Amino acid sequence: MEYSSATGMFLLIITGLATYKGFRDNAFFEQYVFEVDRILIDREWKRLISSGFLHGGWIHFGFNMAAMLSFSLSLELLFGVWKFLGLYFFSMIAGSLLSLYIHRNHGDYRAVGASGAISGVVFASIVLDPGGSISIFGLPFSIKSWIFGLVFVLISIFGIKRQADNIGHDAHLGGALAGVAGILAIQPGLFLDNWWVVLLLVIPTLAFLILVVRNPAVLMVDGYWGENLSRSRWQNPRERRTLSPEEEMDQLLDKIRSHGIASLTKKERKRLKELREEMG
Repeated sequence: MEYSSATGMFLLIITGLATYKGFRDNAFFEQYVFEVDRILIDREWKRLISSGFLHGGWIHFGFNMAAMLSFSLSLELLFGVWKFLGLYFFSMIAGSLLSLYIHRNHGDYRAVGASGAISGVVFASIVLDPGGSISIFGLPFSIKSWIFGLVFVLISIFGIKRQADNIGHDAHLGGALAGVAGILAIQPGLFLDNWWVVLLLVIPTLAFLILVVRNPAVLMVDGYWGENLSRSRWQNPRERRTLSPEEEMDQLLDKIRSHGIASLTKKERKRLKELREEMG
């Protein structure tokens, strides 16, 4: 590219050095990787940021940095170095915090990458110019920015729901939401100009997050989106043996929705896992 963001290049170099160090030094990697128990139990909050400078491979690093450099120059020129850096790290932390919340009961969950920060930069750019175009790596055509943003949000939501791959969809969604909030904080007038794209991106994101907070079972059972369940009294173990697997599942989900996942006993958690496997 003819011009590059000086701040973007600085971030690329620092991230590249940290990534390389992580590849060569396992102790260094283990000290800074995002790991739920290390953060929540040992209070190592630095990992919310430090994990954003590590990557799982050079392809992972390359995609993230290429995306960052594609959008960083315009943001840096418009708002200056410090506001751009503020947006970058705000999005990184927001992505890590959402990931921490989603995986708070998965003590061994680990992640690395600057995806939350990159999502924030990309979504800030979308709010700035929703009618612009975004090129996707490997595709011979570009798509409108607002379409890319909406598809990205939906993919992230369904990715969090399914939890069937190694992509940090939660960090992506948290960073994206922070990017929208951050650019509006820097230039509030953008909401008046591009209110429709803000609502288009924010409403489904907030609706999903509110659903997850109110009903954690949504993340635990395939095909369940918080719909009403048949309510029945909690029965004693002798009576429960007569219940069908579907009725048992309904009761467990109802309890989670009413009192939270922490209300489940160890036995109930085990039974919920068994039912998920039985029902596919």
